[in-house]
Amino acid sequence: METWIMGLWEVCVNQEEVATVCKAFESFLSLPRELQASRILMVTSHGLGLLGLLLSGFGAECFQFHGTKWVFKMQLCLLGGTLEASASAATLFPVSWVAYATIQDFWDDSVPEIVPRWEFGDALYLGWAAGIFLALGGLLLIFSSCLGKEDVPSPRMAVPTAPPSCAPAGESDSSFYLMPRPRSLVI
Repeated sequence: METWIMGLWEVCVNQEEVATVCKAFESFLSLPRELQASRILMVTSHGLGLLGLLLSGFGAECFQFHGTKWVFKMQLCLLGGTLEASASAATLFPVSWVAYATIQDFWDDSVPEIVPRWEFGDALYLGWAAGIFLALGGLLLIFSSCLGKEDVPSPRMAVPTAPPSCAPAGESDSSFYLMPRPRSLVI
């Protein structure tokens, strides 16, 4: 009993009692069109997802730059969410196209019975799940940045207080300072 497995980068034959033998595709141009487009779109999806993750990370409330405005951080989150949603589309399109081509080839009566029939593998289901999670994450980032209030700092941020007692009042540089809590002595 043999199972044929085709991925984006190699094709494998799994023989039940012997072993699994894999061979990389020899030429990009010899691949079917759906695999050529899928390779390009999946690499694009990885790049868009990584860029969206980095931009939304820089736009997060916990990441602080000196003098960064909240509107700019919200725009970074919005751009990161848009890139994540684009990565979702770049993932779901090739996965669904390969699934469609697999179904068409499986039920094609003109293909002789000797030729192996391809079936859905784990990678297709993982691709659909990844595309859905990318879409949910991107939409969550977009909606959170659109529903956020402009120019309002987070409640976790320090409230402007008086400068430390060692600096004269006239030399305040309008920075944020956290005042130490007085400790009570328990006997």
